Amino acid sequence: MAKKTDSKKEPLFHVVKRDDMPAGKAWLIRIAAIVFSFLLVGLLSMAITEKSFGETYEIMFSGVFGRLFEGKTTMLWKYLQEIAILLCLALALTPAFKMKFWNCGAEGQALVGGLASIFCMIQFGSSLSYPVLMVVIVVTSILAGAIWGIIPAVFKALFNTNETLFTLMMNYIATQIIAYYVYIEGGGSNVINPVAYGNFPTVGNNDYFVNIVTVAGITVLMYAYLRFSKQGYEISVVGESQNTARYVGINVKKVIIRTMAISGGLCGVAGMLLVAGKDHSINTNLVGGDGFTAILMSWLGQFNPFIMVVMTAIVIFLRLGVAKVADTALLNHSFSEIIVGIVILILVGCEFFIHYSIKFRQSKKEVKA
Repeated sequence: MAKKTDSKKEPLFHVVKRDDMPAGKAWLIRIAAIVFSFLLVGLLSMAITEKSFGETYEIMFSGVFGRLFEGKTTMLWKYLQEIAILLCLALALTPAFKMKFWNCGAEGQALVGGLASIFCMIQFGSSLSYPVLMVVIVVTSILAGAIWGIIPAVFKALFNTNETLFTLMMNYIATQIIAYYVYIEGGGSNVINPVAYGNFPTVGNNDYFVNIVTVAGITVLMYAYLRFSKQGYEISVVGESQNTARYVGINVKKVIIRTMAISGGLCGVAGMLLVAGKDHSINTNLVGGDGFTAILMSWLGQFNPFIMVVMTAIVIFLRLGVAKVADTALLNHSFSEIIVGIVILILVGCEFFIHYSIKFRQSKKEVKA
């Protein structure tokens, strides 16, 4: 007669969602993770470049802020510009993520927004007055990004397609459209020379002032929109439960499409800022992968625009600072991306342990006791 065996064996450990952790304790953990990350960055840089901890951070600060204490603010404005673009993309993704619509298409939506900008700059730059041209650029860029966001939203709302795969695939389509446009407009050279028309004005010898102020305004408006507006409330309810949303009379399909139009439109704004406010041209690497980094910024910022500002500032500081260290030590620029990736991994792990705990299997002796 066969011996009876346990049908199921208790696993060694399992993950359990924590009860609400006090906000103060959660923020202490986050701050500790950030401090640890900066210490780790210094130690890794020391080990690879053979520079002291102090020298490493001195190089990083000079790479980010330049000669700020001598009154030279060029590097500071560049730093703020990099923050503005990444933050704009993170803000654009936040309404969709809060609704649990996993929009991974910020890269493509920003590209088509940039395409609309450069098209208007080239085609209408010499025929329209500057104010009219700028209005056309702004409107077409927002519309292009919004349309690119609405397409997957319609398929999700009507046919329940997988929005993650849909938006990712649309990134590839956008990239190929840009490549084709650059090839045609560049006369086969795969380069579009900087366009003289339709660029944002320079304020106080600063080319990035308009970009930074624009994103600062979007940050405040996004906070107010999500926190105080009726549409922000509807986004939260749909994100919590679509069935509950339907029960209270919310049109879920309408909310999905409307929210993705806003998300895509703001990504289009980011593309416009890159083209009209920075590069004055376009290529397939216009966004440089920030559409994917912005996903992490939105999550790490807890969908709070003001926290996203802090997280974005930290990531851009590390990216620019470690790149300067790499240049000084004659290292590949991939070094800075590796370091930033390690720091983001630490911060994501921190968020995991704030919201979840690991419970190990009890031994038989502990159970009997």
